Amino acid sequence: MNQQAMAGAAPASGGQGSTQKPLGQRLIELGLITEAQLNLALREQKRDGGYLGEVLVKLGFLSQDALTNNLALETQTRVVDVLNTVVDDEVLGMVPYIMAKQLKVLPISQDEGVLTVALADAFNVVAIDTLEKKTGLQVEIVSAAEADILETIERHYAQGSSIDDTVETLLRDGTGLDEEEGREESSMPRLVDQIIALGIKNRATDIHIEPEEKIMRIRMRVDGVLRQEVLVPSVLRPALTARIKLMADMDVTEKRVPQDGRIRFLFGRREVDLRVSSLPTNHGESVVMRILESADTRPNFRQLGLGEQEFRQVHEVIERPFGMVLVTGPTGSGKTTTLYSSLGEIDAIKRSVFTLEDPVEYSMPMVRQTQIKEDVGMTFASGLRSLLRQDPDVILVGEIRDQETAQLATRAALTGHLVFSTLHTNNAVGAIARLADMGVEPYLLPAALTAVIGQRLLRSICPHCKTPIPNSDQVLDELSFDTSRYQGAQLYKGEGCDQCRGLGYVGRRAIYEVLVLNDNFHDPIMHGAPASELQQLAEDAGMCSMLHDGMRKACAGLTTVEEVLRVVR
Repeated sequence: MNQQAMAGAAPASGGQGSTQKPLGQRLIELGLITEAQLNLALREQKRDGGYLGEVLVKLGFLSQDALTNNLALETQTRVVDVLNTVVDDEVLGMVPYIMAKQLKVLPISQDEGVLTVALADAFNVVAIDTLEKKTGLQVEIVSAAEADILETIERHYAQGSSIDDTVETLLRDGTGLDEEEGREESSMPRLVDQIIALGIKNRATDIHIEPEEKIMRIRMRVDGVLRQEVLVPSVLRPALTARIKLMADMDVTEKRVPQDGRIRFLFGRREVDLRVSSLPTNHGESVVMRILESADTRPNFRQLGLGEQEFRQVHEVIERPFGMVLVTGPTGSGKTTTLYSSLGEIDAIKRSVFTLEDPVEYSMPMVRQTQIKEDVGMTFASGLRSLLRQDPDVILVGEIRDQETAQLATRAALTGHLVFSTLHTNNAVGAIARLADMGVEPYLLPAALTAVIGQRLLRSICPHCKTPIPNSDQVLDELSFDTSRYQGAQLYKGEGCDQCRGLGYVGRRAIYEVLVLNDNFHDPIMHGAPASELQQLAEDAGMCSMLHDGMRKACAGLTTVEEVLRVVR
């Protein structure tokens, strides 16, 4: 049986195996992929092997969620979000860690002789038989993405000794830096692996290794907030730092100057990229590891959390053949995620897509990505000048930092190219004044600038301890702006529990404002209108501000009013 048929076959119990259309044909009929994308994926599958669904996801033509939902429909099983599922330790104990990893299965719950397990391949009768023999229970299957199952297995099951145990072993046996820094079986590599794995499990965006006189403080930024995780004796600092630098392909012997590197870390089946930075301090080198989302964990355009109106506006702008689309916000506000997700909506088979990035954070199929290297003269401006000779249709410029880049990006948008980039401004209308300050002639802006997306990230209420606030209208009345449109809404808060470590928040989501320029903006921009006038003009045209988008999400029970005010005001 060929791979396409295997991926789309119906379960034997359904008796439909001979009548089912191939997976690729069904996905085309559902409008999830095009004929051209299917043909390209089939060629890739023939060359490299694997299941068709996996190839489509790898190429970026199909999201993992869409594939999982389609296969669940085939097998008549329900889809479970295993990444956010709480599993009792007693249930986990029914299936040993090694077996769970080999079979790619996660036990979910047990009730009256039935063990419910998440399985990526519901056709895997061998796995089901093995589980039933091992547990003596009837097995019920639910569906989940294989990568999610493997990641959740790593999160839930104990992985050998704890960080404290490893530190004790190192203190007892010594680090053996000269002989052991490259040996995977030694304790120091295991300690670094455990620290990185803990960061990934905790959904951290950054891991800080901070040297002090007598200790090394390991902190992790989770949901935008730094929290302490581990204290390591300073005697281990040289070996710990050397191991990280070795993994990141940095110069282990050079400790006097800052360095940058990159680590590719295997977490379950998922490959996680980390961007590493070292900086000399008075107590040794400070190391920060930025955990980058992989292509299969990054949200697609439909998962960004845009409101219905904003979604339509941005999608329409992305489909235009030319113009400039800017994403604004402070560092760490999710601008790169929005850019990549938007770029994922471009049909790269029919259009020539290029990026200029510093650094290249995520690899995208069928997109030519270029790394900025200022030390050799490869700047955003010089790269953009060269790129325009490569016959591009769509250009992503990681950031507009200077006058030359701003002018080149503007002229590219005016000469038939669709340009995406970012700016550091407080809101969407601020991008207009910022471009003018950078030397872009005001008369060019109305024609070149198509849309500006302003955004912030705020924390989401923990779903495990989410509780209603009894006096919601009173809370709204006490706010310093008009909340009449929200009266009657039920507000929520997180009480704090083990799942959120008592914080009441888990995860983050974005709030947006989308400014789409029209003819009404022409004269005000030409005459240098102040930001307040442009803001009013935008709101008169129907723009929902970040504040009100945040309030919409608070009234929907997704976050709290306090969190909205913390981020926006």
